[in-house]
Amino acid sequence: MEIKKRSSPPLFLADNLALDFINSEYGTGDDRHDCFDDDTSVIDWLETAGLAPKGVVAPPELLAEARQLRDAARAVVHAAMKSSEADLTVINRILEKGRPETRLKWDQDTQRYHVDVRSATDSAEGLLWPVADALVKLVTDEKFEYVRQCEADNCILLFHDLSKSHRRRWCSMATCGNRMKVAAFRNRKGV
Repeated sequence: MEIKKRSSPPLFLADNLALDFINSEYGTGDDRHDCFDDDTSVIDWLETAGLAPKGVVAPPELLAEARQLRDAARAVVHAAMKSSEADLTVINRILEKGRPETRLKWDQDTQRYHVDVRSATDSAEGLLWPVADALVKLVTDEKFEYVRQCEADNCILLFHDLSKSHRRRWCSMATCGNRMKVAAFRNRKGV
């Protein structure tokens, strides 16, 4: 199966960083899209998500690491939705190797202590660590029960239903929600 090259920007509609990362690959069958087609596209996604500074150079193997993390994250989320176990090797490796350095520092100008966090942008693990950290927080949060898969036909996107009533059904009302409502209307009217 040939995966189409990115023709549009990545989708940020899941209300969760880890789910948006998983959703960087979407569609089904011949209409499958992968927003990560090279190291630069991964950097672009990280910059758009606010996780990488502008102009950061892609470290070696970033594309491979990003795809491995995405596949592992998807498996963990689907396993957690079924209350079952998944392989955590990739996620734990990125959490360990990419962990930012945190130090307590004194700021002479403000005469206060502050936390200085330095993320490694020279390694794939360092750049991807915030995604792995967001995944950990998502699957261990008591509100994980509100993670859903879009109910539209042929849509595999995940989202975190943070609506007040927790009745969100589609990844996006503008796309899948509208399409499904039109289909339901046509079915009712016999069109």
